[in-house]
Amino acid sequence: MHKLIFNSNAFRFTGVAVVLFIVSLLISCEKDVNIKLDDGQSSLVVEGSIETGQPPFILLTKSLGYFAKIDLQTLQNSFVHGAVVTLSDGTRTVKLREYSFDTTGAGTSSFSFYSIDTSSFTNFMFGENEKYYTLTIEFEGKTYTSTTKIPTPTKLDSVITDIPPFIPENNPDVRFIKVFFKEPDTIGNHVRYFTSRNGQRFYPGLNSVYSDEFINGTYFQTPLSGGEDRNTTVGRDSLGFFYPGDTVVLKWAAIDKAVYDFYSTFEYAIGTLGSPFATPISVKSNISNGALGVWAGYGTILDTVVIK
Repeated sequence: MHKLIFNSNAFRFTGVAVVLFIVSLLISCEKDVNIKLDDGQSSLVVEGSIETGQPPFILLTKSLGYFAKIDLQTLQNSFVHGAVVTLSDGTRTVKLREYSFDTTGAGTSSFSFYSIDTSSFTNFMFGENEKYYTLTIEFEGKTYTSTTKIPTPTKLDSVITDIPPFIPENNPDVRFIKVFFKEPDTIGNHVRYFTSRNGQRFYPGLNSVYSDEFINGTYFQTPLSGGEDRNTTVGRDSLGFFYPGDTVVLKWAAIDKAVYDFYSTFEYAIGTLGSPFATPISVKSNISNGALGVWAGYGTILDTVVIK
């Protein structure tokens, strides 16, 4: 075996020559390469919920390809029409009705969802604590199912105004809320929260789900930021804050583990979107037969606080 000994100067120039030679070969052999990327097969996407004292609400759409053009018409075409959707509480089974609403007033765009048929009292079904609800969807020759429970929520002792741990220099009046409660001494409790400010819609917090894995059986307090519309264009440094004088309604909702798993992975995926340093994660759907999304039961209580 021969031992190779390089002169440093000779190697330096020889190395450059080799690199230039390789580059010349690459240039001389250059050709167009066209790669066709598969958009993937479209999947059914389910966003459904039923909460204490409320009827079910089911939004059905089709998934869009990663490279698909996103415009109003594309979104309009993603709604699923004509599905057979039923809901069972273990005793009764009702067929849900599809509703479509014109969102522009000009007939150019509509929003579609499924819920109870308000024209028939026999098809009414409202959420009750401690009941299981099985959703069945029949569409394009396939059947999708999911079962969720509405757990009994943990009572809150109090909800007060709280000062955030981080206060923007240009916005010193920002506030959070803080909740106090006794966590039941039974492992496996999960919560999702929403807030409404000054009569607006309820929105989930940016990190909206909690597990009792580390707080089981303890008296617990935690600050909560304001829920936000995830489609907002407001800067992130302004999200999640309340202000003195705001009237805030907190929706505190008990959920089962499958719903917790979906939203914890979903919110992690959103929070790390585009980050090259984030660990890849698979969002955990609780719908059968390859559908995406979630069917969620919420055991809800409401509490109101005026921000000080």
